[in-house]
Amino acid sequence: MFKRFVNYCKECYNELAHKTTWPTYKELSHSAMVVLTASLIIAMVVFLMDVVFKNLMLFIYKIV
Repeated sequence: MFKRFVNYCKECYNELAHKTTWPTYKELSHSAMVVLTASLIIAMVVFLMDVVFKNLMLFIYKIV
């Protein structure tokens, strides 16, 4: 049982060290900026929807 675990750990290390391609700093920073920009845009859309819905509900409550 312990031998299988050690073998599994060695295989995991081998895959991470030799078979995985890691992004460069430029690729990583570009991806981070894309995610940050998309997150901000989505947050602004949700905020605007919230404000519109709030004002719409206030208008409806004033009528009723």
